[in-house]
Amino acid sequence: MTTTELPMVYLVRHGETPWSLTGQHTGLTDLPLTEHGEQVARELAPRLQAVPFALVLTSPLRRAARTCELAGFAAAARTDRDLCEWNYGAYEGRRTAEIRAERPGWELFRDGCPDGETAADVAARADRVLARVRAAPGNALLFSSGHMLRVLAARWLELAPQSGRLLQLSTASVSMLGYEHGPDEPVVHLWNESRR
Repeated sequence: MTTTELPMVYLVRHGETPWSLTGQHTGLTDLPLTEHGEQVARELAPRLQAVPFALVLTSPLRRAARTCELAGFAAAARTDRDLCEWNYGAYEGRRTAEIRAERPGWELFRDGCPDGETAADVAARADRVLARVRAAPGNALLFSSGHMLRVLAARWLELAPQSGRLLQLSTASVSMLGYEHGPDEPVVHLWNESRR
């Protein structure tokens, strides 16, 4: 099997929400997309519809599921609770600057959230998703949120989940994970492509 025949994993971060605009941590709060977020999600369709997918998974949260729907994949998608965004616990709805005013030096990927998840918790969910992806007979398409997808990419690369802090993701962006020479050499083929 050549590298062009090996399956790819496409990651799509949900479209813009009111809190992504303001920089508030949006974990399990089930926000809708903004009007602009819906428009940009629709614009994903031509790019993604050109690819055959054996597996389409979406977070159950409205922002990811709606992005999936507007991109044209609602009928093919299965809901996967493991794709939910990081549970920010006591930091839900707060901005990083506000948190650091109370807790100087706080870093999500290192410190996690009180009453929420740690990076290891999120990594355990990401690893379960990746097991399903690797079992699929072809390309996979995942719709989720920024921090979850960053941890998932780190785990794809066999890195500690904390390495996800190095991988910024924009709303309605497309990224691609795959292989270099074979299934034992996972790589990033494309990261954070955004056409806005």
